[in-house]
Amino acid sequence: MDQTFHQLDDLVLHLKGLVLVRKYRERHGADPSELAMFSEEIERVRNRLATLVRYGNVPQTAARQ
Repeated sequence: MDQTFHQLDDLVLHLKGLVLVRKYRERHGADPSELAMFSEEIERVRNRLATLVRYGNVPQTAARQ
């Protein structure tokens, strides 16, 4: 159970960081391709969070993507 909470905390922190950096880069004129890269990673992390919440763990293959 502690490991699940640790994973959850890590994923939430990672997601927040990605969102903040994407917003920062957007404000400072980043290319659309760079912003798309951040958006794709944000979506991957959101999916991992959803898996963790639903099933209590993230399969190894999903955790490494």
